[in-house]
This record gives sequence, C-alpha cells and structure tokens, in this order.
Amino acid sequence: MKGYVVEQWLKGPDDLKLSETNVPVPKEGQLLIDVKAVGLNFFDILMIQGRYQIKPPFPFIPGGEFAGVVLKSTVSQYKPGDRVFGSGNGFAEQVVVEAEKCIRIPSKLSFEEAAGLYITYPTSYAALVLRAKLQPGEICLVHAAAGGVGIAAVQIAKALGATVIATAGSAEKLEVAKKYGADFCINYRDKDWTNQVKKVTKGHGADVVYDPVGMIDESMKCTAWNGRILVVGFAKGTFEKVAVNRVLLKNISLVGVHWGAYFNFEKESVPEVWKALLDMLETGKLKSAIYEKVYTLQTIPEALNAIANRETYAKVVARIGGHDSKI
Repeated sequence: MKGYVVEQWLKGPDDLKLSETNVPVPKEGQLLIDVKAVGLNFFDILMIQGRYQIKPPFPFIPGGEFAGVVLKSTVSQYKPGDRVFGSGNGFAEQVVVEAEKCIRIPSKLSFEEAAGLYITYPTSYAALVLRAKLQPGEICLVHAAAGGVGIAAVQIAKALGATVIATAGSAEKLEVAKKYGADFCINYRDKDWTNQVKKVTKGHGADVVYDPVGMIDESMKCTAWNGRILVVGFAKGTFEKVAVNRVLLKNISLVGVHWGAYFNFEKESVPEVWKALLDMLETGKLKSAIYEKVYTLQTIPEALNAIANRETYAKVVARIGGHDSKI
C-alpha cells in the first residue's frame, strides 16, 4: 500500500514523500481500515516537524483523522464493511487503529464529511461545555472561526444558546463564519478589533474566548469579568507570554483544552461527548463543514501548506482513492 512514512523530523510538508509500505496487521482490539478520506489539521504539520506535544517513535505515518471501511475486525462490535471514522496514522491507503477510537459514520454523512469530525468537533465541545461551561445568554468569542475547530465552536456555541462573535482574517472567511451561525463578525487584522468586540457587547466583553490561534494576551482586553479563555491551540506557531496582571484584575480563568488526553485521564467523558455530538448532527444543529477543494493522497503536502498559509477555511479533506463517498 501507499503511505507517507516519516523516518526523521521534517522541515515541513514539502518533505513528505509518498512511498510503498507494508499493509499493517491488526492485533486484538484493533481494526484494519480501508481509508476513504482523511481530515487535515495544523497539528499534523507540527507532528512531522517534531514540534507537537506527542512525538511518536520513528518510523511513523502521520495523520490525525480518517474515515473508511472496516476490512478486518478483532472485536465483536465491528464487522468487515462497516463505515467508521476515527483517529490514527491516516495518511495511507490502509490503517490499523484501536477499535475504541472508532465511531460508526452516521447514515447521512459521506466519508469526506465524517473524516473531519473525530478530533475537531469533540475538541470544541469539550472546550465549551466541559471546560468553559458556556451558558445560554453568554457571549462567546471564537477566533479563527472559519477554520475546522472554529466552525465547530461557532455551531456548538449557538446550539448552547450563546451569542457568538467570530473573528477571522478576511472578508471571505468571515462570510463562512456567518453562514454557520455567527451573530457578529470581526476581522482580527483590524488594529481596533478588541474595541469592536467591546462595542458589539456594549462594554460587557466576551464571557468565553475560544482561542486556537494564540491571541490570549490581546483577547484579555475584551474579556468580561469572570471570563474564561480557552487555550485550544497555537496556529500562530509560537507560544504566547501572557500579561498575568490582567488575569488577576478581571478574575479571568485561563483554561487548557487537550481532548486527546481525556482518553488517559477522564475516559468516562468521551462517550458522553460523542452522544451529545451525534445527537446534534442527527438533529441538524451541527453540520460537517468542508473546504471547497477536496485534495487527494498525492496532494496532501499541498493541502498542509495551504493550511499553514491560512489559505483555507472549514475542514480540509483529502479523498483517498476513487469511491462513491456515500457508500
């Protein structure tokens, strides 16, 4: 089979090379999946560079999210032919994953739509519900609101009854955020964007700030008293130094969000989160949002570069091989 095998830390996506590699063999508790689509994330770039908090041993196949069909199963809950999505080493034609890290694809969703769900949507749900405890009527500021986790956060915040202020870096991306439910849209490239947040909130500020970029220090200027700032990621590529005096003066809580760690430290929350998300997907409160250009296995490096250069919006997906996406 073909896949991207990383044998040393790379400078960037252009160093990824597609090669022939062995078909993996599932052990007890695992599934062999024929990959049909993969979701692409900024952290995939950090992973191949050795800059992510998780550093797998060499050699490894990167890729955090996939959707596909079960080829072989060692567990009773899945059988060959089942459509599933999940996480693990997805930049290849076939992948072996732990069965507990797979979920059946809802009947209404295509492989492409499902490929971008597994990390993106529970990250945003865990952030807003488990960590920030966002309440109806509160104001939620979502940065990079047209990105994968951002669109999920906008939709979830709206479903929870919050007023949503979306930020993005272009008019096109702000329109995407508006399409998915944002009440107010602000370009964070404007020098006065924090004042704009204060204006639309009539001086109150944001009760919850969802930050996958690294805009904490600036965001504290427009965070409300008792506000919660969610540290979701660092798309800027650097780690901030925060003016902690503002944390004290406004009673602000800085709250970290690491969804992957729930499997190790709070496993009981995982099925609860997925039950809520699948219910929202079935009832139409949430929609899977995909970037207009669907990439291929061969063009994954191009897709990752597009993400790094902030050229994309929504969830970037690559289709693996030819298939009918809804079968």
